[in-house]
Amino acid sequence: MSNPLYDRLFGCHAENEAPFLHLVNGETLRYRDIVSMAARIAGVLTEIGLGPGDRLAAQVEKSPEVLALYAACAQAGIVFLPLNTAYTADELAYFLENSGAALLVCDGSRTPQLSPLAQQFDAKLLTLDADGSGSLMDAASRMPTTFETMARDEDDLAAFLYTSGTTGRSKAAMLSQKNLISNAETLAELWRFTKDDVLLHALPIFHTHGLFVGTNIMLMVGGSMIFLPRFDANDVVRSMPRATSMMGVPTFYTRLLDDDRFCRETARHMRLFISGSAPLLEETHKRFEERTGHRILERYGMTETNMNTSNPYDGERRAGTVGFPLPGVELKIADPETGETLPDGEVGQIEVRGPNVYKGYWRMPEKTKAELRDDGFFLTGDLGVIDADGYVRIVGRSKDLIISGGYNIYPKEIELLLDAVQGIRESAVIGVPHADFGETVVGLIVAENDVEVDLEAVSDEVGQSLARFKQPRKLIQVDELPRNAMGKVQKNVLREVYADLFTG
Repeated sequence: MSNPLYDRLFGCHAENEAPFLHLVNGETLRYRDIVSMAARIAGVLTEIGLGPGDRLAAQVEKSPEVLALYAACAQAGIVFLPLNTAYTADELAYFLENSGAALLVCDGSRTPQLSPLAQQFDAKLLTLDADGSGSLMDAASRMPTTFETMARDEDDLAAFLYTSGTTGRSKAAMLSQKNLISNAETLAELWRFTKDDVLLHALPIFHTHGLFVGTNIMLMVGGSMIFLPRFDANDVVRSMPRATSMMGVPTFYTRLLDDDRFCRETARHMRLFISGSAPLLEETHKRFEERTGHRILERYGMTETNMNTSNPYDGERRAGTVGFPLPGVELKIADPETGETLPDGEVGQIEVRGPNVYKGYWRMPEKTKAELRDDGFFLTGDLGVIDADGYVRIVGRSKDLIISGGYNIYPKEIELLLDAVQGIRESAVIGVPHADFGETVVGLIVAENDVEVDLEAVSDEVGQSLARFKQPRKLIQVDELPRNAMGKVQKNVLREVYADLFTG
């Protein structure tokens, strides 16, 4: 039966003996190993009652088995919902309730915390540890190595990825099979990936960059990956001579540049370094090119759209820009108020349209209508400009989104927690430049009755409900927050005041 996503990424490799994953322990897994593992997992999922259209939430460490779980969901027609491993139980509760997930797959160590949540929201629970053990794989070992693929259409949902807005309420972006396939096909061709490529994969696989860009591209072309559990400079430097390409966030590249072992010889066999998920400083561009002779290729994407633009493979990779719209993707700069297209050279909101654009937000028709125009253009919330040569430059984010180390952070969520702390009257959370993470989180707080606040105690209290990457790197007590004539806090003023906090 036809199932475009599974057929294109996995089913075509059922008999493929070529290497797919090279692991840090020296083991190599073939394509057919992952496909047969996926069939066993798909058997488990259907046996416990999941069917096409059901949602499966996975909060698990990076492992080959997670990729097999992704493939199993595609084969069984189940919507795959990967979740950041840093999310707390409080955060996870919302995702389970909102998505209506029928199954939660988690690390075995979190079972005591998450089992009650799963029961509360009527979801089954299975475990999967980083070493491949757990109840999911125990059950899979008893299943056959073949599974009858469920018929799906390219417009059927393949995945949910949670994003958010300035209201702090998380939204599930619904991604179709077509969204994922079209983007991987375009990028594979644009970036010249082939079966001879070896991708150095040190990204997490719970969001677009590591899973739907890096992994999908390699599946598309039949190449292999050096599959690292996480970014570790020692592992990356040691593995790079066996690789041809690497995808990363700015943090990866700044940390490599801080390592004296990383040099031109280390990168001699590489053909391409790609960076995204956060702005890359021009200084990093320069130092990297001086050290290795390679010019990093920057691109621009979002949870709702996968990739939208890319600097050219051939031609100038211009620092401070995200290149040109991808083939098949329309991009315009529009007046945020009227939606009218602005001429090149003027700053406005970036809007995109194409086969990569999501189908809307799960169970949020009003929010979908507000951000996805009837003509198919998606309002990114990013402010940008197209220069005289056609390069797209992002100049700001109208929604005050903070991107730190490649992760999206939404100030309102943190502000709500800070405001709830006894003794705090109000707060404002901003992102400020950080050489390592691109941006980092700073919280400004105003105390009730002008008393001195115990900032360390506030940090500890808020940290209990926030993933580590969201926790403010610094809290600062101020007398008042700057406001405009309408009483709105002027975060642009705060960002200017504290712009040099970590870079000055």
